[in-house]
Amino acid sequence: MKNTIQVGFWEKLARIILKNRITILVILSALTIFLGYQWKNLSMTYTEANLLPKEHIANKEYQKFLDKFGEEGNLVVIGFQDKNFFTPKNYAAWNELMTGLKKSKEVDLVVSLNDLKKLEKDTVNEKFILTPFIDQSKVLDPAYLKSVQNDLFHNLPFYEGLLFNKESGSVRSAIYINKKLVNTAERKTFILENLVPKINKFEKTTGIDLKVSGMPYIRTINANDMKGEIGLFIGAALLTVSLIFFFFFRSFRATFISICILIVGVIWSFGTLGLFGYKITILTAIIPPLIIVIGITNCIFLINKYQQEIKLHNNQAKALQRVISKIGVSTLMTNLTTAIGFATFMITGNDLLFEFGLVTSINVISVYLLTLFIVPIIYSFMALPKEKHLYHLTKTYISTLLNVVENLVKTKRKFVYIVYGLLLVFSVIGVSQMKVSGSLIGEMPKSASFFKDILFYEKEFNGVMPLEIMIDTKKKKGVMKASTIRKMDELQNTIAEIPELAKPVSIVNLVKYSKQAFYNGNPEYYQLPTSQEQTFILSYAKNATKNSKENLMKAYVDSTGQYARITTFMKDIGTDEMAKVEKKLHSKIDEIFPKDRYEVTVTGKALVFQKGTSYLVDNLIESLIFAILTIAVLILYLFRSFKMVMASVITNILPLCITSGLMGYFGIPLKPSTILVFSIAFGISVDNAIQFMAKYRHDLLQSGGKVKKSVFSALRETGISTFYTSVVLILGFATFTLSSFSGTIALGGLISCTLAFAMFANLVVLPSLVLTFEKKKTRKEELENLEK
Repeated sequence: MKNTIQVGFWEKLARIILKNRITILVILSALTIFLGYQWKNLSMTYTEANLLPKEHIANKEYQKFLDKFGEEGNLVVIGFQDKNFFTPKNYAAWNELMTGLKKSKEVDLVVSLNDLKKLEKDTVNEKFILTPFIDQSKVLDPAYLKSVQNDLFHNLPFYEGLLFNKESGSVRSAIYINKKLVNTAERKTFILENLVPKINKFEKTTGIDLKVSGMPYIRTINANDMKGEIGLFIGAALLTVSLIFFFFFRSFRATFISICILIVGVIWSFGTLGLFGYKITILTAIIPPLIIVIGITNCIFLINKYQQEIKLHNNQAKALQRVISKIGVSTLMTNLTTAIGFATFMITGNDLLFEFGLVTSINVISVYLLTLFIVPIIYSFMALPKEKHLYHLTKTYISTLLNVVENLVKTKRKFVYIVYGLLLVFSVIGVSQMKVSGSLIGEMPKSASFFKDILFYEKEFNGVMPLEIMIDTKKKKGVMKASTIRKMDELQNTIAEIPELAKPVSIVNLVKYSKQAFYNGNPEYYQLPTSQEQTFILSYAKNATKNSKENLMKAYVDSTGQYARITTFMKDIGTDEMAKVEKKLHSKIDEIFPKDRYEVTVTGKALVFQKGTSYLVDNLIESLIFAILTIAVLILYLFRSFKMVMASVITNILPLCITSGLMGYFGIPLKPSTILVFSIAFGISVDNAIQFMAKYRHDLLQSGGKVKKSVFSALRETGISTFYTSVVLILGFATFTLSSFSGTIALGGLISCTLAFAMFANLVVLPSLVLTFEKKKTRKEELENLEK
């Protein structure tokens, strides 16, 4: 009874579609115009990806830090390593560059050699005063500039690690962007239209190669590169799938219809992003090409079925009705499984993945409906396909391939299972070698100029990834107590000993510099005051903080004096290494800061991202299991057979295992981009299994329960579509390897690899498992045949 209702529904839907062709086309056109209009709401993201849910403890700690000290990722550094810098010509160009940046409304503070201040003692007023380090009236004297160079490297330990590397002679300046603008479009305008042209002018004038880094700069250039790649992905995906489609079908009109459907799908996907008000991120940027690659498979199934029907009976009306009624239900199920694969990202608790999962799953179903409506309607207006358009159905290489597959399934199932088992063992060994790696810059293009600059800063200044330690003394003005300063200094000494971290900066540095200034700038006195010195030196130091515009240290103690921060920078290290660093820090913190008197938090963008990666691995493994179970329930509902569920799931688990194993062997770590592969690939690869099962079930009913006959007839009919769609998907996802982003390359390459193994599994392993699971029935059939 249920089957009758199902068939009736699809036949009725076919009649509705074919009777209301013009109305449906008008509705689809109006919807396309509406979604196209939503493009006005599209814009690039200006913040880093936060992989943790808002309620996660690491996010709460980071937000508490931001509430006290504001945005910490607002530093841009400009540096160089050139022994010829200290000349009048080069210094003048540097002065012009830094002065121009300081005047920009987007810049809060510039700490640079040309405008450097040194702390001096004012004995009359009993305070420290900030005086210019360089006498601008003497900068045309080469000898004076050489003395400045010597003075900087030998007499100002306060700025060592912050503005220069004493050993290598590298120098840099620090530009602090307005915290209110750092996560807005104004940051992009400043970087691309103000900062970059000024840097180019300096390099052209002096011949000195400037190294530019810092999160605002990296994010801006990265987003600009990502924006440029969206068009590349869409163009490459369209070109690839259309060429392959034409190669298989040898029909210009079939190819043109498919391309039109895919272009509308792209308009809808961008329109959905705009409608929901979502930003374009590194993930949502790949949705349109994903829709192209996934959408073409619907076109292949429907057009291939239409041409098969025409070849069978040459009746267009009957063929179009069967395309909808027979293929409509199976393609619905395949698109549902694909959509489920993407929808599982919505349960990770992460906003970025939620948006990606929601928009992609909606558009997978949308492009399915689009294909289901447009293909039959457009073909209903056209003449019957010519013989040359149907020739591909009988191509020799396809027949040869299917003959080989059929022979393997018929006579060599044990061999198939042995190969399956060996591949599984091979995969398990590889999986044991997999590692987890989370890096804020790890997904960025290695070929980009800013990436080389990052390596420069890692070598010269131990990195540019901010790591923050916030100390709550639980008392107002508790930071300036001598005991607190000593504890902070002890912690900073530990940080300085960790090779992955840069020299830390905090109020401690200013206190040490205050003692040096008190003793007339003698660098030997750059240390904490003794108990006898601290009273009058600290009082001098407090007066030095009054000019907030020029005081760099204002950002390291909050207005109440209760909270202090220690800022350091870290190299681009992996998750495991970061865990070790964090353990060292927490061990020292617990040792020197009593928990009843202090609350110390280790946070920062880089650390939050690292924790986000580990969180993502755990949750996406859960979401993959959820996807497998959900799809299994869907298959169970469709076929009412646990054996068929087991056959489909076992078949499509193997490709995931092989890909995991290859990742282990080739040292490809689990990271945000590669974790996505498994849910996406499983949702797509199981589609061919459902197509086969649907045809097998149909033929089983038609043949009166003859298993062998049904298996091989289903293999013959769906084998062509399985081969076509697999090749298109493999090469379609391979276009992602054109990206300069390592994460996108890994995503495309690994999904292509998984789908290649899935093609083998669905063509060979699945029919073999069905025959094995139905062994009793097949033996009975063989006995009946012998009796006849």
